[in-house]
Amino acid sequence: MQGELHREVPAAGAVALVERKPAPMDRLLALMARLRDPESGCPWDLAQSFETIAPYTIEEAYEVDDAIRRGDRSELRDELGDLLFQVVYHARMAEEAEDFAFSDVVDAICEKMERRHPHVFGTAPAGDATHQTLRWEEIKAEERRQNGDPGVPLALPALTRAAKLQRRAANAGWPELVSSRGAENLGDRLFALVSEARQAGLDPEQALREANASFERALKAQGSKE
Repeated sequence: MQGELHREVPAAGAVALVERKPAPMDRLLALMARLRDPESGCPWDLAQSFETIAPYTIEEAYEVDDAIRRGDRSELRDELGDLLFQVVYHARMAEEAEDFAFSDVVDAICEKMERRHPHVFGTAPAGDATHQTLRWEEIKAEERRQNGDPGVPLALPALTRAAKLQRRAANAGWPELVSSRGAENLGDRLFALVSEARQAGLDPEQALREANASFERALKAQGSKE
């Protein structure tokens, strides 16, 4: 896209016009608008909706996670760009529907972070990291009371969703599950195992990923011997 023109004065005193490159975020927003232009945009991009783009958004988030776990910073840069593009994509469709724009997305997250960090942007005492984790959950709970509780997202992986449901129940004073023994069906046993993991300070989703990785390594090692 064309950048803006502005005047620069060379050493000799003559006035020259040079092209100013757009800011990176402005460039991306303009690129997205071009892709969705009804007259000259891309037919595939024009045919998309929130529902059809959502699976790509989830996929890109997992690819960011994968790059982090592999310690590949170059790949992480690219994957973060892909994820950012997803945010811009959704914001553009919302702007076309006159719901909100990208700037509203930025304003909303800035306001949320300021609200949830009163020890940084206000006068609340800081405390330690444990204290801040508890305070964060208290602020989120108050937000849910004020705005209506949207519930735990159904699209989360089942183990992650189970852990979040249990954590929310524990914060509400519900007793923790004791053991997976005696559970009547496989789903109940898995749900109870998630509770055991949480009480041990483990992330059940991460624990299963590590078990998968360990098994995969063993499988590959066995394959190399055959």
